[in-house]
Amino acid sequence: MATEASNAALVDHELSVWSLFLQADIVVKLVIFLLVIASVWSWAIIIEKIRSLRAENALANDFEDVFWSGEPIERVYDRLGGEPDGMMARVFGAAMREWRRGSNNNKRASSQMHSLAQRIERSMALATTREMALMEKGMTFLASVGSVAPFVGLFGTVWGIMNSFQSIAQSKNTSLAVVAPGIAEALFATALGLVAAIPAVIAYNRFSAQMDGLAARVEGFASEFSTMISRQLDEG
Repeated sequence: MATEASNAALVDHELSVWSLFLQADIVVKLVIFLLVIASVWSWAIIIEKIRSLRAENALANDFEDVFWSGEPIERVYDRLGGEPDGMMARVFGAAMREWRRGSNNNKRASSQMHSLAQRIERSMALATTREMALMEKGMTFLASVGSVAPFVGLFGTVWGIMNSFQSIAQSKNTSLAVVAPGIAEALFATALGLVAAIPAVIAYNRFSAQMDGLAARVEGFASEFSTMISRQLDEG
């Protein structure tokens, strides 16, 4: 009974998280280290994306309130300045810079007005693409962690089980004290792989949907503004 109790105490000690890491061989330690780094980095991206998406939507709401208030667009642009906050405001700023460059000539031919409208539309499209590329920064890493981390953890699992079988063969003993540490470190690697992958997959899917909605919102504004500019050019 005393021997069984001491073995149980030894197993409990060896199965602590820190003990599993210290007792693992260099390959499993490297797998665990990579998965922990990937998880921490993923959470840093997740927190930053939550903050930036909330801020962008709030800034878009504020800009739309100002833009559709009936104030002349020239005055709106002057109030926002050359580098406004918010994706939608920056797309508007890109269009207004092109508008001012092309509207210096008061007497424009029909072909020139059409060319100006096209340049304004292209400037908004380029600005939208540039802003979305900045917003999507880090999404590739989340997708990679979500797809690769479980397999990295599985590799650590297979390696840990191989070590367990080697321990059994060397000691010729199948008791829990011999088998448990290797099996536990193997399962620990699997668990870390899932801990890293699951939040990354959920966050990637959610952020992708939110970014698609934001992009559609900005593109809708760009289309409406392009129509407004074309109407003004036709009337001018």
